[in-house]
Amino acid sequence: MRELDVVLVAYLENDYQGANQSEQEAFVRLLQLEDPCLFALLMGYEITQDPDEAALLAKLGDLFSN
Repeated sequence: MRELDVVLVAYLENDYQGANQSEQEAFVRLLQLEDPCLFALLMGYEITQDPDEAALLAKLGDLFSN
């Protein structure tokens, strides 16, 4: 899904290196998801129980909406 690629690449290029280890690990976990599942999480259609993933999804959501 191209929209996801744009958001994920933007995060990777701009924020990943400065992120703490738990955020980087959450990013890697999210990358392992199928696109429809990741999109549903990003759009808030699904909710993760992992607080690190939730915080990262909020950050990615800000990138997605811009």
